[in-house]
Amino acid sequence: MVSVQQVKTMLKSGEVFGFFDVREEGEFSTKGHPLFATPLPLSRLEPRVFALLPDPGTRIVLMDSGEEGSNGRAARAAARLGQLGYGNVAVMDGGLKAWRDAGYEVFTGVNVPSKAFGEVVEHDNDTPRIDAADVQKLIDSKADMVILDSRPMPEFNNMSIPGGVDCPGAELVYRVKDFAPNPDTLVVVNCAGRTRSIIGAQSLINAGLPNKVMALKNGTMGWHLAGLKVARGETRSFGPQSAEAASFAQGAASTIARRMNIKKIDMTGLEALEAKGGPLYRLDVRDPAEYAQGHLKGFRHAAGGQLVQATDQYVGARNAIIVLHDNDGVRATMTAHWLMQMSWAETYVLDHKPAAGELTTAAEPRFPVGFAMPTPPTVSPQEMDGALAIDLDTSLRYRDGHVPGAWFAVRANLGKTIPEMLRKQPAQRVVLVSPDGEIAALAAAEAQAAAGSVPVTILDGGMKAWRDAGRPVETGHTRMADPPTDVWYRPYDFKEDVEAAMRQYLDWEVDLVPQVKRDGDATFAVFKR
Repeated sequence: MVSVQQVKTMLKSGEVFGFFDVREEGEFSTKGHPLFATPLPLSRLEPRVFALLPDPGTRIVLMDSGEEGSNGRAARAAARLGQLGYGNVAVMDGGLKAWRDAGYEVFTGVNVPSKAFGEVVEHDNDTPRIDAADVQKLIDSKADMVILDSRPMPEFNNMSIPGGVDCPGAELVYRVKDFAPNPDTLVVVNCAGRTRSIIGAQSLINAGLPNKVMALKNGTMGWHLAGLKVARGETRSFGPQSAEAASFAQGAASTIARRMNIKKIDMTGLEALEAKGGPLYRLDVRDPAEYAQGHLKGFRHAAGGQLVQATDQYVGARNAIIVLHDNDGVRATMTAHWLMQMSWAETYVLDHKPAAGELTTAAEPRFPVGFAMPTPPTVSPQEMDGALAIDLDTSLRYRDGHVPGAWFAVRANLGKTIPEMLRKQPAQRVVLVSPDGEIAALAAAEAQAAAGSVPVTILDGGMKAWRDAGRPVETGHTRMADPPTDVWYRPYDFKEDVEAAMRQYLDWEVDLVPQVKRDGDATFAVFKR
């Protein structure tokens, strides 16, 4: 056990350690957490921990609500991590309750360090911004303007500004000259809310783009709240990079690297960092399609814009070493210049053009060495009749489609909820359902312990197999063994009161600046061009 005071000291000391909150993401978001706690839900621990913490010897501190006792989620997570080979694990005594009682700041929301950083960047740089109504006037007047959406394609496809083009964050400097070769063209950068609009616009400004650049204030949410119609299903994006775009990008990255003293290393330098031991994150920041076509072995994919937007989804150890790679250094350099401002001081750009023989298309390992996926009994979609079906997917995806009659339940709570479900719905068999069967397989042993003499099986191939077999689905939160607080619901995930959720979210982002200042643990150092 470690005290909250000890953890606070560790956060200020620069120590390399993982600080994980093992509650469900929705609880983490709505009930609050320390600024630099990283979400690692007990229900999803095995598939997530290795990417978040590749070095099993790294010191780890776990926390939960603090009101769960000696068999709470933090203690259970510590035992599970021990089984996976992580040997330096402690639990924060008293969890969130003790943190709050000590008078320390509690943050709601997800990806808070990155979101807070974006707000600080806008505050310190006075990043130019433009309201949705003014953008619409420019569109109506056929002004010389391009709207670049800094989100990944799935988000752009779901909802975008009419006439916009998808160009995710790290691609902006790399490709902007292909969209705005004329320096008189206004460049407007948007995202769903605020962070990626601000960071994207400021990236172009920091890169020295001669065009006028503005962030769309409040992104597509602000557009919606202004009563303007969003586009759906758009796919317009970038093509091959032109020579002019490459020349500008290379020059901009070289200037940024020199002014910020970004550290470049070759393969020998990478080997020296690896020899030091400790957590080292090798991240390829290119577009997903480029990564899939071939990447250096050992490098996971983390598109640069998303890495800045949600650093805690990729890097789980505070003060760790991060090595970034791409094809020519531009996207890695632009990403590094943001990470360094976020106080990831040990960030490096790998300056290495791989030979064809060095590249692989294989996925990086998802589990620690020696881990074996359980192989519980399975049933086909045709063999589900009469069973108690339990869906272990997120409540959001359960709402949007599940096996008819299936219950929603959170894996971490099965010890309590399975007996309750069996009392309400006696059955000869329990069948666990998850998207592809993986979480169901991981949960089978604990489910069997809770089900007693009732046999537990899993749906072979999961919900995907069910849909592929042409079976019917049911929608809605129809049978809830647990409340839908397992994941964070984005404002546009709600079916009702969407506008109120959007306003609340945008206000929350803006209010992060004074809260971060009160907390005192962040040491952001914003670059001013």
